[in-house]
Amino acid sequence: MSTAKVESVKISLGNFLRSDNLTANPIAKPLIALIENISQSCQMISKAVNQGALDNILGSAGSGNIQGETQQKLDILANDMLIQANESSGLLAAMASEELDTIHVIPEHLQQGDYLLLFDPLDGSSNIDVNVSIGTIFSILKKPQQDIPITESDFLQAGYQQVAAGYALYGPQTILVLTTGNGVQMFTLDRHQATFFLTRSAVKIPVDTKEFAINMSNMRHWAKPIQQYVSECLAGTTGPLQKDFNMRWVASMVADVHRILTRGGIFMYPWDQREPNKPGKLRLMYEANPMSFLIEQAGGASINGQEHILQIQPKQLHERVSVILGSKNEVDRVLAYHQSF
Repeated sequence: MSTAKVESVKISLGNFLRSDNLTANPIAKPLIALIENISQSCQMISKAVNQGALDNILGSAGSGNIQGETQQKLDILANDMLIQANESSGLLAAMASEELDTIHVIPEHLQQGDYLLLFDPLDGSSNIDVNVSIGTIFSILKKPQQDIPITESDFLQAGYQQVAAGYALYGPQTILVLTTGNGVQMFTLDRHQATFFLTRSAVKIPVDTKEFAINMSNMRHWAKPIQQYVSECLAGTTGPLQKDFNMRWVASMVADVHRILTRGGIFMYPWDQREPNKPGKLRLMYEANPMSFLIEQAGGASINGQEHILQIQPKQLHERVSVILGSKNEVDRVLAYHQSF
């Protein structure tokens, strides 16, 4: 089994964070409060996603974000919900979002805290109109300095410096997946009680896998190490890997990563030659870092091809990166292929 199922007394998110299970690595009370606040924001977003066309919030918003991507109505709504719900919490110094040009500093008239929050308010938003699982990804950092104005440079911390990270998956159930550096836990939303309850504890990813996730239509554009690895997966038992693989691709990172955390696999969104000057498409700060933190806490691995993602020193807020993550033995194999070319 890759995860331990929780079958006895229901444990709420708040009670888990305060429980005796974490006495060896206690979580600061302000961080607990911030995680609970984020979880409440995700509940609001979940309700909005469920309403969809009934509230006329599907489709394009007619605007674009700083990455040049078309924003959906729900992108903007989810972004606003996260900002409004967390701005006055007194726990944050500033926030950064994939949908904003620059950071959102907590106004001077509001109490400021010691944490920085980064988020992709609605990952996989291109799937909104076809009712495929989407989600919210978040990352929490400590404010590095005291008593000076917050700037973008304060957010440019390597992924290993995250104090917490997670995502909410809006699918058949709404699930919150979380790490505070003490393993990975999954919580499921009980809509009747408006509470997340622990449903999987100490999640572990199998080190070996027979599933890979990648957009095969781009194969001709990939670098040789990725082409070689995928070709060997497709060769199955007749190839050097000597096992048959299945391919899965949802085109929603939260859905693809959730499947890997649940049963193993490898997810790849590599560099390709169509935009050779860009190291990748996914955002380091909003997607790659928090997902890599989760994956590595569950016993997996995460690389950009040449190095571990959590070791990358960010140079800009909206930096992009190639991402290969999942079951450790397969990720290590892809790393070796990159090093051999």
